[in-house]
Amino acid sequence: MIYYFSGTHNSRYAAMRLGSLTGEDVRFIPDTDPYTQAIDPNKDKSIGFVFPVYAWGVPPIVLDFIERLPELMVSNINADSLFIWCVATCGDETGMAVEMLRKALTKKGIKLSASWSLIMPNVYVLLPGFGTDPKDIEEKKLKESVGKINSIAEKVNSKAEEDDVHLGPFPKLKTSIVYPLFKKWGVNTKKWHWTDACIGCGKCANACPVGNISIAGGRPQWGNDCTSCCACYHVCPTHSAQYGTITKNMGQYYLKDQIQTNLNS
Repeated sequence: MIYYFSGTHNSRYAAMRLGSLTGEDVRFIPDTDPYTQAIDPNKDKSIGFVFPVYAWGVPPIVLDFIERLPELMVSNINADSLFIWCVATCGDETGMAVEMLRKALTKKGIKLSASWSLIMPNVYVLLPGFGTDPKDIEEKKLKESVGKINSIAEKVNSKAEEDDVHLGPFPKLKTSIVYPLFKKWGVNTKKWHWTDACIGCGKCANACPVGNISIAGGRPQWGNDCTSCCACYHVCPTHSAQYGTITKNMGQYYLKDQIQTNLNS
């Protein structure tokens, strides 16, 4: 079983491809109730978590999902000796995100046996100093991700216990300082707005992984359940979905339209 969270589809692409290569079912975390999950020892040989790195940490929605895993499911995981692994997608580095996930799993009585980072195009645009990659870098990352995912799948299938994660410089400092600030102040939902360029297509609402956007009067309205995935911004065909003024001149990246091509490559 593979559980994943994704906004702009980098992690979805990785999870779907890994599911295909390992034979594991793939579940989208916002649509999955852990209390209805059942471990099938004849089918589930491993459990993987695939997620994007947020502020050198784990998206809160992923940590919340792990915290809600029922005791019976945890008991079945350990009784069947399932191989537990994770893939952290990131633009450049993970910080201590994987260690954060490991601690969350350990707290539930689950051992994380293997972890990998997967470099994918940058998507975060809500703070100065961040932004999307130039097109050539974006294409290079996507091309190189294919071989990396294939390699990860082989190791999952062979239950290879390893940690192959690019922490980056000063990982503990970044995760311990930036991540708590991100959780508290990283998203001000009042800053999300549309400009006069909005055509009322509703793509932003359809792209939101947690259904936080509604369409009223032909225009998007943001709720208070934002995950900071930036999908609404990246998918907007007229660059109308904006976060304050910071995203005005930022680039856009959204993998969904390319995902089937990449999955088949």
